[in-house]
Amino acid sequence: MSLPKRTALSLPAPTGTVADTIALAQQAEALGYDDVWLADAGGLDALTLVPIILANTQKLRVGIAVVPAYTRTPGVLASTFSVICQNWPGRFIPGLGTSSHTIIENWHGLKLEKPLTRMTETVALLRTMLAGEKTAFEGETLTSKGYRQLPVENVPIYLAALRPKMVERAAEIGDGVILNLFPRAALPRIMEHVAIGAERAGKQAEDVEIVCRHMMVVTDDKDAGRAAFRGAFASYYSTPVYNKFLAWAGYEDAAQEIREGWAAKDRERTAAALPDSLVDEIGLIGNEAECQQLIREYAAGGIHTNIVSCIYPTPEIFPATVNVLAADRFSF
Repeated sequence: MSLPKRTALSLPAPTGTVADTIALAQQAEALGYDDVWLADAGGLDALTLVPIILANTQKLRVGIAVVPAYTRTPGVLASTFSVICQNWPGRFIPGLGTSSHTIIENWHGLKLEKPLTRMTETVALLRTMLAGEKTAFEGETLTSKGYRQLPVENVPIYLAALRPKMVERAAEIGDGVILNLFPRAALPRIMEHVAIGAERAGKQAEDVEIVCRHMMVVTDDKDAGRAAFRGAFASYYSTPVYNKFLAWAGYEDAAQEIREGWAAKDRERTAAALPDSLVDEIGLIGNEAECQQLIREYAAGGIHTNIVSCIYPTPEIFPATVNVLAADRFSF
């Protein structure tokens, strides 16, 4: 089976309001997008927004990339997924991830410990709960005894992953793998680990949906787009999760410079550690035709669902970026 290539738009709206986010989802549907995908990193709660968007659109698939596995218990997730999937079967894709130290430890005051084990145990518990079975689970990071809910069928679980072990585990136990902020040259290596994980579970690698949120700026002013990327994501690569990932992807020197610049509280040095060449390897910055061609290259490299995320939402750039994958302007 060959999975289809899908176009998707990242939400919420730049204003951060519920009303504007609903309107943007409706616009995406009118433009012919297949999906909209939410983040769940504070502010507007993604798991609350999903049913609102589903109720206000006709056929869009709505995904989350990602719900942090540490901030909600498996019982809360299972009951929430059940409500949404019963009412809108086939239209909701919950994506789980370990998130980052900034979100889990600084924002929420929790410990980001044993991420691979935590993801594995979360998925195991979710599968049990969604099947309507009574829990009797004693793991390293999670326990649950005696919980039961009505079964609900065909709830997909997608998992976010960066480095090899998590990519393999995501492909092994998940229905899809969510990628983010990787240098393009690393994609073939990532896909090799998807294949390893899928094989462990007796699956074909091509049956595992690969989702990627692309940080995009549709503009002729590439310098401004690159500056926007640095402003938004230099801090990401200072966190242990993303810093180690950048080093694994082949940019050890940049990762070290970012660590040292961030530790010295030198934000200019930290941003400068992302040279134009590296920004262009990670972000999609250029005119419409250039960004569309990059999306086709990602699709050819194995990405099934390509999510457009406008990281520089000026009055001119935001609509240009939203329109880049409109059905009347783009096809795979």
